[in-house]
Amino acid sequence: MHNVYLVSVLSSDKTGLVSAISGCLFDLGINLGSTSFTVLGSGAKFTAVCESASDMPKAGLEEALASLPELSEAEIQVVDFEFSPKPAANTEITHRITIQGGDHPGLVARLTEVFMEFDANIVRLNAEPLSNDGKEQYLIRIAAWLPPSREHACLASISNTASSLQMQCSYIRLPGDPG
Repeated sequence: MHNVYLVSVLSSDKTGLVSAISGCLFDLGINLGSTSFTVLGSGAKFTAVCESASDMPKAGLEEALASLPELSEAEIQVVDFEFSPKPAANTEITHRITIQGGDHPGLVARLTEVFMEFDANIVRLNAEPLSNDGKEQYLIRIAAWLPPSREHACLASISNTASSLQMQCSYIRLPGDPG
């Protein structure tokens, strides 16, 4: 039997957390698919699409993870993954976009609306407040797929929107993108 699960772990951040979780999953014969890890304040979030060729039940997987000393007080959730573990065509990252400037409400919402207008897909987004010489700053990093026929207009609109919010925008096209 083939099982596909979404494994989520929320815990306090500590050195060795990713190694402990991924090592445990490997020892159980679990293959990691799409995986992310991020520090959130003093906490951390690990999320992965996991495939098991064995008949590993969700409860057994949760128990194995909960037995790790690094996860003694973590919130662990294992659920059936109802989507295909194979990425869609518009999830190939073609551009990395960085936007930085003063922090104010609605920033992420205003910037991400632009992607919808151009049928672009945000594959990953990381946003975090920064302290820069006592000034409150916000840094947004976006990995995105942009439709080749609309790439230039989309990037111009993102830059204009960032500028209207008094933020700086930079981007790179990744190698292999024919646009």
